[in-house]
Amino acid sequence: MLAIRLQRIGRAGYPTYRLAVQESQRHPSSGRVVAYVGSYNPHTKDANIQVEAAQKYLDNGAQPTPRVAKLLKEAGVKLPKWVKEATRATSKRPSVTQKNFARTSQKKKLLKRLLKLQLKHQPKLLNNQA
Repeated sequence: MLAIRLQRIGRAGYPTYRLAVQESQRHPSSGRVVAYVGSYNPHTKDANIQVEAAQKYLDNGAQPTPRVAKLLKEAGVKLPKWVKEATRATSKRPSVTQKNFARTSQKKKLLKRLLKLQLKHQPKLLNNQA
């Protein structure tokens, strides 16, 4: 089965990508490339895509990655119904409200512990003073 995926090229710190059609079981850097159907520069958001060639491979069953599907759609390639469109990935970082909730819950737990310790040791303190 064929896949249309991004293959990294460019110098260190400044990647550019080629849209490569290759076997889906291979790694992008080592698999035999059937064809190149375009290029993408993420810094300028410039995508040069050969629409007819990409459409031919899609019609023959090549599966694009989610990012490539987005690029193809923006270039005007008609995607088959079975192609999954890219969804916006959620950040792995917690949001500000999650951080605040975590902080407040940690404070609550800490206060509960302190109260337990005070109540546990309070009779001993009273006995020592008497």
